Amino acid sequence: MIELKYLTGYPPELLAQVRELIASGRLGETLAKRYPLGHEVRSDKALFDYTLALKNRYLRNAEPLSKVCFDAKLKIIQHALGTHTRSSRVQGAKLKSKREIRVASLFREAPAEFLKMIVVHELAHLKEPDHNKAFYQLCSHMEPTYGQLEFDLRLYLTQQDLLAAEAKP
Repeated sequence: MIELKYLTGYPPELLAQVRELIASGRLGETLAKRYPLGHEVRSDKALFDYTLALKNRYLRNAEPLSKVCFDAKLKIIQHALGTHTRSSRVQGAKLKSKREIRVASLFREAPAEFLKMIVVHELAHLKEPDHNKAFYQLCSHMEPTYGQLEFDLRLYLTQQDLLAAEAKP
């Protein structure tokens, strides 16, 4: 039986459908049909601009971002596709806060919708630190198909693992 580590918690019926797609070799084809287009966001500067545009559209009053970049060190195994960090420093009598978003380098080559989903997810953490109902409502406000994109991203990660396993001798 194929391990579906990115899909734990989903109903058994859905997992059976995913296993069928994998067994028939159609998972990659299905995802390619659904998400045929890549994106032009390849540099850290382009990612910063892309993220800032989304932030300005949906979260104008949120704290400013000091850095947004692709990070090759993020480990998908630990379920870190992106991170949001806050650091505070004392400058004189004031406390200065910096916010950073790091996105896994995998998203340089991923479909455009998946990049948007992960950026929306990390931006939502500016307002909601926890993965609660309000957090997912905010994600859905910024990207109405967020739930489907999150599931499809999990399928995409599964497909990437399958391709990596096939490439090993």
